[in-house]
Amino acid sequence: MRILYDIYQICFALPVALILTILVSVTTTVGSIFNAHFWGYWPAHLWGRLICTVFLLPVKVEGREKLSPAQSYIFVPNHQGAFDIFLVYGYLNRNFKWMMKKSLRKIPFVGKACESGGHIFVDRSSPSKVRATMEQAEASLVDGVSLVVFPEGARTHTGKMGPFKRGAFQLADDLQLPVVPVSINGAFRVLPRGGKWIHWARLSMTIHDPIPPYGQGAENIRLTLEEAREAVASAVKEEQQ
Repeated sequence: MRILYDIYQICFALPVALILTILVSVTTTVGSIFNAHFWGYWPAHLWGRLICTVFLLPVKVEGREKLSPAQSYIFVPNHQGAFDIFLVYGYLNRNFKWMMKKSLRKIPFVGKACESGGHIFVDRSSPSKVRATMEQAEASLVDGVSLVVFPEGARTHTGKMGPFKRGAFQLADDLQLPVVPVSINGAFRVLPRGGKWIHWARLSMTIHDPIPPYGQGAENIRLTLEEAREAVASAVKEEQQ
């Protein structure tokens, strides 16, 4: 079965995924000139679903009913691998902006599409650049648009969750927005960091109850971070907690 899946991905899935990525990137870049709110999200939403479908990966999502349609949230999923991107894009079903590393802007086609679509590249080169990043994020969170941040900062090397960084929770505290923990399973198996081949596995995403602000300040940040990490870990497979 493994050999058949490798043949399938080489002969069909990988070429189709590459073509889809280029088409969606160009569509997003051009469409965002006219309406970044629409074109910055919907083509990529379809792209995420199509990529999972093309690679024959079954997806299960739980918890969408916990979200209010008009509310902006800061979503904090664990980061198992590259397929987290497709899973969140395709199945979260929320118009959102990513907060991502500045280096990702260099990815051909994709980096330009993300920039055009209003996604947020984190620049930590100086305090003023960090503040500008936060101001851009704040300006994006209107009309129910949300923000997705991987609080571990990078994909796991081992499959296990890493410590959560403060950035997303600082922003939630500044803007007094609810934080939504999201647990992802299966993406490490599909394509771990440094992996070269896609492996078939079931993907799942569990959306937990939103965590409202406890107040404002350092204590709110600490409590929200701890509760969010505990919630994410509660639905991640034990060996990856």
